[in-house]
Amino acid sequence: MEEELAALRAAAAPFAESGAHGPDHSERVLRTALALGRELGANLRILAAAALLHDIGRPEESASQGKICHARRGAELAAPILRRLGYSEAETAAVCAAIRTHRFRSGERPESLEAQILFDADKLDCTGAIGIGRAFLFAGQVGAKLHNPECDPAQTRAYSSEDTAYREFLVKLCKIKDQMLTAPGRRLALERHEFMLAFFAELTRETGE
Repeated sequence: MEEELAALRAAAAPFAESGAHGPDHSERVLRTALALGRELGANLRILAAAALLHDIGRPEESASQGKICHARRGAELAAPILRRLGYSEAETAAVCAAIRTHRFRSGERPESLEAQILFDADKLDCTGAIGIGRAFLFAGQVGAKLHNPECDPAQTRAYSSEDTAYREFLVKLCKIKDQMLTAPGRRLALERHEFMLAFFAELTRETGE
């Protein structure tokens, strides 16, 4: 498996972005997906490929300012990579289906166990301490404030100075626990959700003093 993982990483490298969706994100998704996959009896070969390639469509989504869906484009880009690496047509189809359906807004629900695990693993990386860290990383990239609990998130704009990590929590991260598709994913998401609640309560207390 290590040789295959190295080949997948090399194939994904030209598509890598920096920041919150960098290669370190894909590596964490890989570790989480494999852990969930072992617990649930999934096909780990399919999971590993899907995890390492799931965000290769992101550069095109970023360049198009969101007009291109990175999940759908990523599935298109992944197919020839997988065939070149020796995956069968059935395996290629399974990996591409998981990539295509891993996004909240893709419009397609993950059907296979592997697709559901990838979905959960990707979302778990938006929760808990990691999710908070990534939210602050992104806020820093767009020049946002540290904290603005006094602002109504419905009245603030994404990708602006008002787009704090707390706004990201209120708009998106707090909902993740209710969107998980597997039992172990739901368990982990709930644990991490409780940590996020405690963190932002403490941050509000400290910045209010």
